[in-house]
Amino acid sequence: MEEKLSRLGILSLEDRVLHLPARYEDETRLYPIADAPMGESVLVEGQIVDSGVKLQGKRRVLQCRLDDGSGTLFARFLHFYPGQVKALAPGKRVRFFGEVRGGFLGPEMVHPRVTSAQYPLSETLTPVYPTVAGLSQKKLKALIGEALESVSLEDTLPGSLLDSLGLAGFAESVRFLHDPTPEASRRDLDERTHPAWKRIKFDELLAQQLSLRIHYRRRRSRNAPPLSCEGKLRAKLLESLPFGLTRAQEKVLSEISRYLAGSSPMQRLLQGDVGSGKTIVAAISALQAIESGFQVAVMAPTEILAEQHFEKFSKWFGEMGLETVWLASAMKKREKEEALLKIASGQAHLAVGTHALFQEQVSFRNLGLAIIDEQHRFGVHQRLALRMKGQGLEPHQLMMSATPIPRTLAMSYYADLDVSVIDELPPGRTPVATRLVSTDRREEIVHRVRDACMKGSQAYWVCPLIEESESLQLQTAIDTYERLVGEFPEIRVGLVHGRMPAAEKAAVMRDFADGKIMLLVATTVIEVGVDVPNATVMVIEHAERMGLSQLHQLRGRVGRGSAGSVCLLMYQTPLGETARRRLKVIYESTDGFEISRRDLELRGPGEFLGVKQSGVPMLRYADVEEEGLLDEARQAADRLLLEDPDAARRHLRRWMGEKSEYLRV
Repeated sequence: MEEKLSRLGILSLEDRVLHLPARYEDETRLYPIADAPMGESVLVEGQIVDSGVKLQGKRRVLQCRLDDGSGTLFARFLHFYPGQVKALAPGKRVRFFGEVRGGFLGPEMVHPRVTSAQYPLSETLTPVYPTVAGLSQKKLKALIGEALESVSLEDTLPGSLLDSLGLAGFAESVRFLHDPTPEASRRDLDERTHPAWKRIKFDELLAQQLSLRIHYRRRRSRNAPPLSCEGKLRAKLLESLPFGLTRAQEKVLSEISRYLAGSSPMQRLLQGDVGSGKTIVAAISALQAIESGFQVAVMAPTEILAEQHFEKFSKWFGEMGLETVWLASAMKKREKEEALLKIASGQAHLAVGTHALFQEQVSFRNLGLAIIDEQHRFGVHQRLALRMKGQGLEPHQLMMSATPIPRTLAMSYYADLDVSVIDELPPGRTPVATRLVSTDRREEIVHRVRDACMKGSQAYWVCPLIEESESLQLQTAIDTYERLVGEFPEIRVGLVHGRMPAAEKAAVMRDFADGKIMLLVATTVIEVGVDVPNATVMVIEHAERMGLSQLHQLRGRVGRGSAGSVCLLMYQTPLGETARRRLKVIYESTDGFEISRRDLELRGPGEFLGVKQSGVPMLRYADVEEEGLLDEARQAADRLLLEDPDAARRHLRRWMGEKSEYLRV
């Protein structure tokens, strides 16, 4: 039982109290069968007038007919046991609860819940809890009931705060949500707009904000190396570049530089839209650390992205006599040992790599700045491991996000970070035309790609899977590559995907960047970091299967030069409503922040972030789009930490339980 509860995140009696219903069912009233509304879950009562096991194809099905005098209703049980056949024998009087559908023989329920007609009707709505196999609703409700009787439901928050925000009491809210009265609005409960839900959502947001603010305070109390310098290396780099910085880049660089010069560790999230120039900002920040006598680590989640960074930084820094080393788990032993030695001795000014950078055998001589790209793909503990590579002093951290993060999500999940936003694109970026085409027009797309490549442009052809999936029936990258090689005998076609050896991947990407490969077939490993100005055509197969932010990132791989570019989103018909809405957004908008906001609405924060970050409390009940409630929770967190730290401690203990030992106020 404990193992099943732990899978639900229930580790204590307090956790049981806060395991709230996902929805409610109304078993407080009986419907005459003749009046039972189609498509709704209702309770009916009557006598079994016909029952038996029948064959439907090769499947044995238990079928019953219930009569209540107003009409008859059929019930089908696709899975049943012998005791059910006996319990549903003709002449038995029972109640069925389930969704009424139109069946071949008339109104029917499939697998209704069966109860005896001798018991009185429920006096409250029936809660339906999230559960796991082997833990029934009845048992879970009993366990929660026991906890409600034994756990203190005393309010953690001062009455003055509750009154000022117009919030209901905690005890009454929790008890109501576990046992709502029949007159309660089902709509308010299901949509979680009832005052009881508002209190729970506020409490959850408050716990999250308190925990992140405490992280922020602790960080400000630690020591980091002040990275102050004259900026000679920055000036050299800027002189060598064929472009100037935008006002937005200058603004965020000023913010970053000021914090790097401080003695508290910077933890800053740098975000901007596709092509806004985050990498050059990171490079200039790295030079501030190097000129101050410290090393820099640049970490990326994939080898392709890390390799792209390595090539850029090597080119920029090599011209100034600075050494950049590469570190990845797939390296040969001798190469890895040589890189580790250069990092440990301080000979390497900058180390670029994947998660290999925070492995135990990596030792920096004096790490002053850690730059983490695509930071949401790394868990908190992985980032912490890199932070601990500093010798005595804690290195500063600059985290970059290639996916623009909606304001409410940043307010909620990144409240412990300082945030800098590059809110403009460099001049000269060519707008990318987006076209939606069904797979029925594949031959037209093939001709368009051929024409572009024959005229000297390059193209991407992106597929979402590496191997065939019978359930999804998606075209694989490998099959597509072989097919396109046959269709384009006159041009060189390349293939890259995540399971290729690192050296082979790098060689293909290098040939594509050098113009030796004209058409690159790839999986979504090219989503970020790939910069080939001559690529003007992007084909994305099964675009309806991808998230909006991912589509926007892929589209950003073209339009990086002066020539006009197009992104062709291929979809398979018929399109579902969600897929139709998703493709409509990407077709109509090129604003990464707006696209991310809509993506968040469609997918929710856990999926949007890519991983459920260890150490960051994910929200179960609150919605980050409820900006007003989030603002109230942020202000209340500041007020509690200042005026009533005991209340803050009590609140964290209730909501975070065993996870709150690192959140001491």
